[in-house]
Amino acid sequence: MISQRLRSLCALGSLCFVLALIVGCSQSEPVSSDAVAARDASNGSAAKAKDAKNAPVRERHFAEETKALEAGEAAVDELAQDAAAEAPATAEPANEYEVSALAASAPAPIAGKAVAESLERRASVSRQIAPLSPADAPLGDREADRDDLGVGPGQGGDKYASITDNPFQEVAQNPLSTFSIDVDTASYSKVRMYLTQAGHLPPPEAVRIEELLNYFDYDYGQPQGDDPFAANVEVTVCPWKPEHRLARIGIQGKEMANEERPLSNLVFLLDVSGSMNQANKLPLVKEGMRLLLTQLGENDRVAIVVYAGAAGLVLPSTPCDQQEAIHAALDRLQAGGSTNGGEGILLAYQTAADNYIEGGVNRVVLCTDGDFNVGQTSNGGLAALAEEKAKSGVFLSVLGFGMGNHNDAMLEEISNKGNGNYAFIDTEREARKVLVEQAAGTLVTIAKDVKIQIEFNPAQVAAYRLIGYENRLLAAEDFNDDKKDAGEIGAGHTVTALYEIVPAGIETATAVRSVDPLKYQSVRTATDAAASNELLTLKIRYKQPDGDTSKLLEFPIADDEKPFGQAGSEMKFAAAVASFGMLLRDSEHRGATSYDAVLEIAADGAQNDKHGYRQEFLEMIRRAKELSQR
Repeated sequence: MISQRLRSLCALGSLCFVLALIVGCSQSEPVSSDAVAARDASNGSAAKAKDAKNAPVRERHFAEETKALEAGEAAVDELAQDAAAEAPATAEPANEYEVSALAASAPAPIAGKAVAESLERRASVSRQIAPLSPADAPLGDREADRDDLGVGPGQGGDKYASITDNPFQEVAQNPLSTFSIDVDTASYSKVRMYLTQAGHLPPPEAVRIEELLNYFDYDYGQPQGDDPFAANVEVTVCPWKPEHRLARIGIQGKEMANEERPLSNLVFLLDVSGSMNQANKLPLVKEGMRLLLTQLGENDRVAIVVYAGAAGLVLPSTPCDQQEAIHAALDRLQAGGSTNGGEGILLAYQTAADNYIEGGVNRVVLCTDGDFNVGQTSNGGLAALAEEKAKSGVFLSVLGFGMGNHNDAMLEEISNKGNGNYAFIDTEREARKVLVEQAAGTLVTIAKDVKIQIEFNPAQVAAYRLIGYENRLLAAEDFNDDKKDAGEIGAGHTVTALYEIVPAGIETATAVRSVDPLKYQSVRTATDAAASNELLTLKIRYKQPDGDTSKLLEFPIADDEKPFGQAGSEMKFAAAVASFGMLLRDSEHRGATSYDAVLEIAADGAQNDKHGYRQEFLEMIRRAKELSQR
């Protein structure tokens, strides 16, 4: 039996290891002032001045890290010697996270060989990830490219990409509107969190109208043929500007029952840094992963990678019939340290590749508050990594958590490039929606690189405006370019887009973008099709999840001059959601809408509400109206 002294040393070793992990230390040698000076020599004059000013603080920080790690190593060395003498070797822990967890609880002696080999694996991981961590960038102290950096705890708040509302385009000069589809829903959950928890209106940049629209399921009807989705279009009077028309483009993905899903190889990539130490962050992450586990079969596989100052494989790829082992790994996780997300992503992708299932679902599920402040932190670098790995068949889903340091812009970008989706989890109910009710859509991609192109008939339409999708716009020639990346649709997902249309021959005060007449070219000549009653033609391109060549679908659409009062309930509800988004953004295109008008329109479309999300939306409208009057 292990001695009392050995138990004490075990606890001491664990404490020192955890301390070293929290401060993000991965070096075993102290960083001298000479090393600091050498590093400064490679930076610009401004960086030198800042480093000189901060050098004493930084050296003290490094000295404390080194002292903690050396104390931990000494304790573990003594532990290893005593353990080797008193007990046989036990099963090898997976990594340093299990070393500290086992040492803290001390259910059995840990042999020196296991400890040494575990430490060697940690060093090996650090060597593999080294290229992502430039030595010339002091941790958390870079001024250059600040807009591309993750923000540390309390150092800048939430980060959103700037959005400028799409303007009206003149059909005579711009007859084509092209964009990539989007099934992300993170913006809606963020808006809800601002309204119901933070108690104030969201910043306009946080409101992406397409994500508000696509938060809800719509009854568009299941596809009947071999294509993985069906199109549904409706045209009616625009409620906020009655002299205009409103066209709703709807796409319904083919539903898939859980038992029909292909086998899954999932890697949970979990942020356990210090900023995750809040009730609505790491505890909610654990609960979300437990909910997702209820949707997986016994032959599906799950691995868990965590990252703080360094990354570690807490649970190797494990069949889901071993629920006890998976839950135990989740239970052991605690928050602490800086956030080296780039290191974690690389290790997660490698773990997914090592356990790749041909023809299966191979996906990394990243759960984080988006606070990347160590190692590879630039949006471009992480997005390029996600895009490259997606080509290998390993896709990325991103789940955001918490407020205050949420790098929304970065998480949206890497999910887009990683052939995945982006949701924000603010409550356990939202976790259940994304990971239980919509598990198939979250995990299984039924079509990739899905693009939409609308051609407007100049005889029917003078101008148009796409509502939302500002960061999803594509050039007209991108539509036929199969090398151009676009969005993915998951099983059962619906996609909704709205166009506000200025009919031909209608007098309107709407500002329309135009250019001077061309000097060297004549005006386009109308074709015979322009004389038809077609308002527009909807064109869709998509690829199979494992394909490289796109397929084209076309749907000509006529305007039956339907008044808004005769519109379907789904059309009315979508119009209400878009109006709500324009009010929150204080958009110049909001027209005559108001919170009262939005509430009235939405109520008619909220009758068929299986899970209560539309009724919740009505409460959000009332709350936004109240906050707007303060």
